[in-house]
Order: sequence, then structure tokens, then C-alpha cells
Amino acid sequence: MVSLVRNNIIDLPTNLSLSYYWCSGFMISSFLIVQVISGVILSFLYVANSYMSFACVLDLTTEGLFIWFVRYFHIWGVTFIFLLFLVHMGRALYYSSYSKLGVWNVGFILYLLMMVEAFLGYILPWHQMSYWAATVLTSIINSIPYFGLSIYKFVVGGFSVTNVTLVRVFSAHVCLAFIILGFSVIHLFYLHKSGSNNPLFVSGGYSDIVLFHSYYTAKDGYVLVFLLLLCCSFLLYFPDFVLDVESYIEADPLVTPVSIKPEWYFLAFYAMLRSVESKIGGLILVLVFLLALWLPTLNTAAPYSLIRQYLFWFIASLFILLSYLGACHPEFPFVMVSKVGSLFIVFFVLLYKGLWAVSSYYSNFSRLFVYVY
Repeated sequence: MVSLVRNNIIDLPTNLSLSYYWCSGFMISSFLIVQVISGVILSFLYVANSYMSFACVLDLTTEGLFIWFVRYFHIWGVTFIFLLFLVHMGRALYYSSYSKLGVWNVGFILYLLMMVEAFLGYILPWHQMSYWAATVLTSIINSIPYFGLSIYKFVVGGFSVTNVTLVRVFSAHVCLAFIILGFSVIHLFYLHKSGSNNPLFVSGGYSDIVLFHSYYTAKDGYVLVFLLLLCCSFLLYFPDFVLDVESYIEADPLVTPVSIKPEWYFLAFYAMLRSVESKIGGLILVLVFLLALWLPTLNTAAPYSLIRQYLFWFIASLFILLSYLGACHPEFPFVMVSKVGSLFIVFFVLLYKGLWAVSSYYSNFSRLFVYVY
């Protein structure tokens, strides 16, 4: 056990050129562990019942300072995890880390599982927005041809979102957290097996190496302490900043909120879903985008191609725009702009992944030029 820890943490050979962007993976793992610990504490106090869950969640904020802190750290922890996920995946796209198939495939599965886990956790407080977000998003499953109704009944436990759904969501939320931890270990295994990518895109992850300790342990530790202090600062000064006003209204199946929207990290996908008139069409659009985002190719890093750099920042800008549009009321011109933005972001991602032949050509040409010179 000691040798396993030593070989994977202390004496791990690591590329010298890794910047602070490469700290995001360790930050996600650290926050994930904090989320599991805080979630286990909250699970001891939570009651999965449609008549009691909302009152139970509100009582957590008045029962004591420790439970209040644990609950709000759990809320803010999700926000920081998805912010770090965006940085982590953005860095992977920019430096073409998806060329390492094992690491990228498991990491993308982790991202999908984290989205499911966050959505399940969003339902548990049983307030107005969580109830209606669950109702709207699960109804998309019902629109799947042939098997949609059967899958929908299996997921929600009936013909609509009820107490049975809440019990199933709570059970799935707890179990999925440990599955995510298992996939994180697999992700780390593939990372240490193939070696990390680097800003210079040097072939072979273990070239120009230093030992992980103490060069990167100090670097990661500094970033972790900074992010924990930042998270605690937001938690203490703006505890409800990431919560919707509807979070303090108990779920009522007879009263629909004026504007139904999920949490901020789902807004871009929500804008895509709303941009198509049919539910199944919106679902297909989101799946196509995720497929294009996952698609691994043989690119070199974007710094070696000016066109791919422009495309990357177009994609990032469109994702931010769609996140804003997802929070807007579904009316003209927001729906129309969402439709155009959704089509463009899918096209740009496919183009970004498809320019590998051009970037590889220029990369090989530049290497030949340096060699001849």
C-alpha cells in the first residue's frame, strides 16, 4: 500500500512544463471527496418524502451552524466542481488531450455521470424549481419513440413525478456518488499509464520529467487552499447566490413557475433543448453535440494552429451565450438565437475536431524545418 501511494503520488514522473491549468483534475478530485463526505452527513438527516423533504431541508439551515455550513458547502461545492470541469475539459480540448483515448473516454463518462448526479441532487430539496425542472426534463424521455413511455415509467415510478420518484432519486443520488469515485480511480489509472499531456504537446507524457513531490504537490496544494478559501468566502457572504428564488417555495404540482430553468451548469443544454420545437428533436441536438464533443481525433495542440485557436474561442463564446439564453424566457428573439447558436456550436466542434489533417501537416512541416535548419 505504501509503495502504491509512493509510486503514484510521491515518485510519479511528471512533465516539467505543466501549468496551473493541469491542477484542475486534482481540484475536481478534492472537491469530489468533500462532496461525498458532506453528502453522507446530509443523508443521515434527509427524509425522502414529498410531504416532509422541503421542511426537512429548511430545518437543516436552522438546526445548527455546523449543519448549515455542511449543506451550503455541498451546494457551493457543485458549482466549483462544474467550474473546474469546464476549465479541465476546455484545457483538454485546447491541447488535444482527447488523443489519449483511455483518459479521455473515462473522463467524458465522468462528466456525464456528474451531470446526472447533479440533476438528481437538484431534485431532492423538492422546491418549486426542482420539482418542475424534474417534470420538464423527464418528460423528454417520454417523447422517445417506442420505448419512451416504458423508460419514463421506470425512471419516475408512475405517470408523473411523485413521492416514488423522490425515493428513487435519493437512492440513485447516493449510489451514483460512489460509482463516480470508482470511475475517478480508473481515470487516474489511465492517466498514470499513458502520462499526462503537456502545453508543448511533446510526444510521450514522461519526457523532461520531475518527480510529482514536491514540485507539484506544493503547486496543487496552493491552488486547493486558494479555492477552498474562495468557496468559503462565497458561502459565508453570498450563501444563496447560486439558488433560485423558487428554492424557498415548496413544490406545488398545481402552480407552474413563470420561467422553469435548471441550474446554471445545465443552461446551455437547456437552451439547445428549447431551440427545437419537438422534444425528441431537441434531445437529438443535445446528443449530437455531446457526440461531437466526445469524438476523439488525432489533432496536435491548438497553439500550433491559428484557425483552431479561433474555433476554440468561438466554441467557448457560444457555450457562454447559450448558457445565458437558457436562463431567458422562451420567447423571440431568445429561442431563435438559441437555435442558430446551437447549430453553430455543433458545426464548430465538428470542424475543430476535423481539422486534424491540416494541423498535423503544419506540425510535421515545422518539425522538418527545424530539423533541416
